[in-house]
Amino acid sequence: MLNRYPLWKYLLILIVLIGGVVYSLPNLYPEDPAVQISSVQGDTTLDEAQLERVQQTLRDAGIGIKAVERDDTSVLIRLDDADHQLRTRDLLTDQLGDDFVVALNLAESTPGWLQNLAASPMTLGLDLRGGVHFLLEVDMDAAVTQRLEVNASAMREQLRSERIRYRGTDIDGRTLTITFTNDEDRDTARRLISREFRDFDFASEQDGRASLLTMTLTDQAVNEIQDYAINQNLTTLRNRVDELGVAEPLVQRQGPDRIVVELPGVQDTVAAKRVVGATANLEFRLEARPDTPDAETETFAFRNNPNRTADLMRDVIITGDSVSSANRSFDENGRPQVNINLDGTGGTLMNRATRTNIGRNMAVLFIEHKTRDRVVMEDGEEVTVREPYTERGLISLATIQSALGNSFRITGLDSPTEAAELALLLRSGSLAAPIYFVQERTIGPSLGAENIARGVMSVQIGLVLVVLFMLIRYKVFGVFANVALALNLTLLIAAMSLLGATLTLPGIAGIVLTLGMAVDANVLIFERIREELRNGLSIQQAIHAGYERAFSSIVDANITTLLVAVILFSIGTGPVRGFAVTLSLGIITSLFTALLVTRAMVNLTYGGKPVKKLWI
Repeated sequence: MLNRYPLWKYLLILIVLIGGVVYSLPNLYPEDPAVQISSVQGDTTLDEAQLERVQQTLRDAGIGIKAVERDDTSVLIRLDDADHQLRTRDLLTDQLGDDFVVALNLAESTPGWLQNLAASPMTLGLDLRGGVHFLLEVDMDAAVTQRLEVNASAMREQLRSERIRYRGTDIDGRTLTITFTNDEDRDTARRLISREFRDFDFASEQDGRASLLTMTLTDQAVNEIQDYAINQNLTTLRNRVDELGVAEPLVQRQGPDRIVVELPGVQDTVAAKRVVGATANLEFRLEARPDTPDAETETFAFRNNPNRTADLMRDVIITGDSVSSANRSFDENGRPQVNINLDGTGGTLMNRATRTNIGRNMAVLFIEHKTRDRVVMEDGEEVTVREPYTERGLISLATIQSALGNSFRITGLDSPTEAAELALLLRSGSLAAPIYFVQERTIGPSLGAENIARGVMSVQIGLVLVVLFMLIRYKVFGVFANVALALNLTLLIAAMSLLGATLTLPGIAGIVLTLGMAVDANVLIFERIREELRNGLSIQQAIHAGYERAFSSIVDANITTLLVAVILFSIGTGPVRGFAVTLSLGIITSLFTALLVTRAMVNLTYGGKPVKKLWI
């Protein structure tokens, strides 16, 4: 029978439409402005007394609190007004001090029953919802110092292997100095080292009875080190952002030594700052023997027990750079640990160091670069100066039971959170140089509220004009097309929410274009039906022929547009990709609503019934 669908097809269309409505509903619940409080280490939270004082501070300041939520590691305070976010953060930062991090946030307000169905609102880009903005500065001097420390360690090993005696090494700026007891040893060392290390300008000097070999990095070498540091840090930060699961992030270089990181719509800004800004790295060193000269040892305290110390060799076996993968787990006693796999070079170095030192202790040294603000007086005014400093602490000191290879584990961590973040940092790669926060802020719509309002208005105006045109031009069939158009927008929003696609302002332009694409298919079908009626076909035959004969034209037109959208997505960046995503999904939903949904409505209205006149 013409113009009739089997029951299963009606049910399938109904299920898809119901699913689209359900998964688009979370977008009706706007996010709440909030501040999130967590400890610097991320493993504790506010106690009841502290939380009550925080709430009282906000009440005294006239800031409305919508709700307070807490878990094992953080407290989320939902606010009534977004204008109070910055003031709230400043008040709580002053009250809680350096032990806690207070960060701005946008908290989901999706009802629980929708969350149980894994329904969530679609992701909005920086130009629509904003996000968090970090401006980071790479410590170029530290990059040079780190390279010199690596070179110094290699030189000491080379001198020991050649049995050349030396007193110690010293680093000052871009200069590395090795002290010898006599000129003969110094000159022999100079000939040996100059063959392997060609990035230095060498000079022989005297300091009393001591003979000094002074090596200064060339300008070209310094430039190469600094360029490598910024590029390596860019790669590492991109890996870390990928681990955070942020959609459409921006990580790019700004100037000679700065990096901009923008995370649109980030949910946990505290964790983002802790992970993005972390400059932690690991060093694996042997514990010094009692007879080791003081010049070759360093003393460090344990992170969880500052009163306990250990003397370590200055030479580093491997660093976190050699880690190929890392993941968190728990040992047989339920304590957190990190399982580590090394790359080929790292595994070889670890095996070489441990197989000849069985029974000796090996330490895992945790290194973290931080900054603190210090107020100084300049010209009678208080000026805040950022002061970088480095914290070094032992995580563990364990006896080497057997030769280690590419896989082993780190124990002695304080909490599962610390283990998870350490594993994340090791997976994403260590930084080639420390980075410091120059600026941190949440940013609103980059194109301005007026432009966003105009973008939304364009969709509304386009929708109204299309609806009016279809009603006037096609009457009852225009109603079918308009209902399908509304369902098309619903399905498009649901698809973007389910897939985690990011909606940007250019994406709104894609939605406007989708409106035209959607009704374009209906126009082709309805005009074809009119033509078949003029050719003398019956109403039922005309409806059937209209849909069947317009099918190939509609599919061809939409497929070619879809191919262009795919190309835009593959070669474009940022806003272009946002437009391509919206357009691609809109084409798919338009085909579904134009070919199946409107056909189902027409079939239910006219199919299998005697129709004397068709209002089209």
